[in-house]
Amino acid sequence: MLKNRLKELRARDGYNQTTLAKKINVSRQTISLIERGDYAPSVTIALALANLFEVAVEDIFQLEGEGNNEE
Repeated sequence: MLKNRLKELRARDGYNQTTLAKKINVSRQTISLIERGDYAPSVTIALALANLFEVAVEDIFQLEGEGNNEE
């Protein structure tokens, strides 16, 4: 499963779902589905989000369990 920090980053920058969707040319429903974890975005959408928030894609999206193997 794909985890994400989209809602957190959206709130940080003061975007609502509609505004964010318009900025990257997707529907508000797409943003909602991504935030809920019900939709894995395309590479194009993931890169657009990373560019908008000025972070790496990996700072937004992470596979469930990834990074939990710290010893």
